[in-house]
Amino acid sequence: MDAPPANSSALPFVQLFTDGACSGNPGPGGWAYILRHPASGKEREASGGLALTTNNQMELQAVIEGLAALTSKSRVELVTDSTYVAKGSAEWLPGWKRNGWKRKEGGQLKPLKNEFQWRRLDELLARHVVKFTVIKGHSGHAENERCDELAVAAAREFR
Repeated sequence: MDAPPANSSALPFVQLFTDGACSGNPGPGGWAYILRHPASGKEREASGGLALTTNNQMELQAVIEGLAALTSKSRVELVTDSTYVAKGSAEWLPGWKRNGWKRKEGGQLKPLKNEFQWRRLDELLARHVVKFTVIKGHSGHAENERCDELAVAAAREFR
């Protein structure tokens, strides 16, 4: 991500915890997020899923849904166990955009997997000042465990 704007400290600060789950890859999947506003103590959970999806798609969807839930420009600490989403957002996205939403593979440009979701995430990232924090999944991190529980439950609805 680019350096935060000079006035970003005036923006509201929120924490966004996300996770995606998939039974089979592809298979039924679920996403979940917890959105927390530390200053007020308010917290919101949400989840959903699809009958046929992939784990990466659900990881992306969790972040998309969480950022889309914000009603005003915010400073966001986004806590995820998905290196794919964090690296994609912070490192790979600029190159994909330069290359017409294509990725380089073996010196050639190939279609970008999950392009629709990456484009939507790019729009949402531009609205906020986002700092990614990558954690190890299934390691006892309370919010990550809760998001996993919600995402798995959402995926079960499609079995």
